Amino acid sequence: MSLLERVGLTALRRFDPETAHGLALKGLRAGFVPLPGVVTSERLAVRVAGLALPNPVGLAAGFDKNAEALAPLSRAGFGFLEVGAATPRPQEGNAKPRLFRLTEDSAAINRFGFNNEGVGVIAERLRATPTDVPRGLNLGANKDSADRASDFARVLESAAEHIDFATVNVSSPNTEKLRDLQGPEALRALLQGVIAANVRGIPIFLKIAPDLDESSLQDIAGIANETGIAGIIATNTTLNRDGLRSAHKGETGGLSGAPLFERSTRVLARLSTLTDLPLIGVGGVGSGAQALAKIKAGASAVQLYTAMVYGGLGLAAKIARDLDALLTAEGLTAEAAIGTDRDRWL
Repeated sequence: MSLLERVGLTALRRFDPETAHGLALKGLRAGFVPLPGVVTSERLAVRVAGLALPNPVGLAAGFDKNAEALAPLSRAGFGFLEVGAATPRPQEGNAKPRLFRLTEDSAAINRFGFNNEGVGVIAERLRATPTDVPRGLNLGANKDSADRASDFARVLESAAEHIDFATVNVSSPNTEKLRDLQGPEALRALLQGVIAANVRGIPIFLKIAPDLDESSLQDIAGIANETGIAGIIATNTTLNRDGLRSAHKGETGGLSGAPLFERSTRVLARLSTLTDLPLIGVGGVGSGAQALAKIKAGASAVQLYTAMVYGGLGLAAKIARDLDALLTAEGLTAEAAIGTDRDRWL
C-alpha cells in the first residue's frame, strides 16, 4: 500500500463507515486516487461466459451502487466491474446506521436494503460512461413491490443496452423475504422471466447465499442448468456470526470479509461438482493467494469489496499482480488453474 493510500485510509476511518464510503467515491471521481490502469498478462486473461476479461479479479456489487465512479474504477486494476444493485424505482433503503466495520475480524456488516437512485439514473450513467473493462449490473427489487420477481426483468430491460452482463440478486439478507426467491419454483419462474426479457442475449448470472444447505444447492444448480443462465456467483453475505470478535458482531445484516472466505469457498467448490456453468467466487478475497485458492476451488473469476476497506483501492491491482506471479511460479494460466484443488474444499 502506498503512503498516500495509507494516509487516506487513516483519514477515512475517522468517519462513520457509510460517510467514509461516500468520500472514497468522491475522491475517485475527483482523481485523488492514483490508478494503475488495466492489469493483464497471458496468464491472467480469461473468458467467462463469453466475456473477455483482462484478469479474473473483479469488483463486487455494492461498492458503486449508483454507477458514479465507473471510469476511474475501470482503471483501478480490476478485470471487470459490477455495479448496483439497481431497483426499478429509487429506494432509500433501511434506516441508518446500516454499515459497520468489524476491524478485529477484517470484516463488515451491512443492512443497506438495496438503497439506490433507481435504474433510470443508473442506466443513464452507464450509457454516458465508457469503461476499459467489461461491466455488469446487479439486478434488485423494490422493497414495496407487489411483484418482486418482475422487478428484475424491468431493471434488465432498462439497462441491458449499456452493460455486458447482469446478475440476479435474490440472496441479499437485507430485504425482507427476498431470499425466499431462492426456492425452486420461485427461482425458476424468476429466471425464466429475466431470460425472456434478455433480448440482447447478454450473460445472466445468479448470485446465491452462502447459507444454503445441500438440498438447496442441488436445486439451484439444477435450475441454473435448466434455465440456461450463464453462470453463478457464489456467494453473497452471510448471516452466520461464528468466531467473530468485534463489538459489532451482534448487528443485524449480512457479514462480508475475511470470516466468509472458507464458508463461501466450500459452497463454490460444491457447486462446481453440480454444474459445468462458470462460477465467480466472492467472499473474503483479500490477497493473490486467496484469489488463486478460489480459482483452484472451481471459480473462473473472483470479486472483492470488503477487503478494500482495509487494504485500499490499490488492492485490486496488487491481487492481480500477485496472482500473476503465483501462476507463473506454478507454470499455470488462470484458466488452467480452475478446479485443480477442488477436493480440498469438499
